[in-house]
Order: sequence, then C-alpha cells, then structure tokens
Amino acid sequence: MEYEVIIPAAGKGKRMGADRNKLLLTIDGKPVIIHTLQVFEEDPLCKGIILAVSPDDRKVLEGLLAEYSIHKVVAMAEGGKERQQSVYHALLHATASIVMVHDGARPFIQQAAIHELAEQAFQTGAAIAGVPVKDTMKVIREGTVAHTIDRSSLWSIQTPQAFRLSLLLKANQEAVKNGFNGTDDASLLEQIGEKVQVVEADYDNIKLTTKEDLFFAEAILKKRKSGC
Repeated sequence: MEYEVIIPAAGKGKRMGADRNKLLLTIDGKPVIIHTLQVFEEDPLCKGIILAVSPDDRKVLEGLLAEYSIHKVVAMAEGGKERQQSVYHALLHATASIVMVHDGARPFIQQAAIHELAEQAFQTGAAIAGVPVKDTMKVIREGTVAHTIDRSSLWSIQTPQAFRLSLLLKANQEAVKNGFNGTDDASLLEQIGEKVQVVEADYDNIKLTTKEDLFFAEAILKKRKSGC
C-alpha cells in the first residue's frame, strides 16, 4: 500500500541539551534526520516525504537533502509552535490516500513495520506502532507509591502512525476547533471516537530525546552493522 509520510523536523533539542535542532546532530558521522529520511527514501511504497521545518533550519536541511541524495521530499511546510501544528501544516500538502506521521528522531524503524502500518490504515483507517511495556508501572503521588498498574494491557507507543488522509484531516480540524492538544496524532482520532489499531514494532525504534539516547543509537547501529 503506497503512502506519504510527514516528518516534523522543527524542534529545538532542549531536552537533548543541544545548541541546535537535535535532528542535525550526528550519529555514525551522519545527521539524525538523514538516517530517518533514508529509511523512507529507500522504501518503494513511500511516494513522498513532507517535512515541517523551522525557517532557521530550512537552508541547512535543503543542503543536506542535496548532499545525501534525498529526492522524495515533495514539500517543506512551516513548523508551528507545537508539534501538532507542524503536522497540520504539513498535512495540507498531502495527496496520498494513506499518510503516516513519523518522528524525525526515530531513525531505526523497520520497513516491515511500516508496510504493516500502511496496510492496517488502509483496511481500518488508523494504525500506530508500539511495543508492550517491560517495566513495572506504578502510580506515584507526592513521592510515594499509590498503586501498581497491571502492565499486561499497557503498550509504549511509537511512530510511525498511519491514517487515511481524510480521517487525519478531520481529526486535526476538530482539534483546532475544540482547542484540543493531543499527546500524539492518534489521540486526535480517539477524541472524535475513531478506533486505532496497534502494530507491534520493536524496541530498537527509540526516539532520540536525551544525550544518553545518542549512545544507545550508536549501539543499535553497531548491532545492525554486525548483522545481529
């Protein structure tokens, strides 16, 4: 199932403690955003990439696209103050019936999971990547344990998140009208009563958020190069 992918890339890298957009930091000698873009550049089912970017980063990103031969970027939308605004701005450029939203800071998503998400979104309307949580989960109040949560039904949600274009547009428009700011794109669909399927991805599909994550990223790359 063919699709387009939206990649919000307008962040500032505050939690990373970086002096620039964290997507411009390098792992294995290459910017994070390029690692991510190459996943979709190399996927024959991806018919276009739409970036949401800060005006401050636009020229730098255009240079990187040329340097690394990324040809599938069909539009660069202006990033908003919040991620949700960036996605909505980018969504207005989408034309494919299936559209995905993927974090620029998740460079390790596997093609098999992407294809399963596209197929599930085509069949049901919405599908998101995730993995079952491994840690014990507790509710903490004022520094003490209130209770332990049964983790058997808990999943850690990732991206990509895949949708029928019409559904994601509707959900975003309703969110704007109602002043709703979701924690992810799927939450906008949940807000209007739409069902969302889950596709199991893998634990390597981490989001690079803190400095420590860069070390994990290097380890994942090393593991993949060794064929493990």
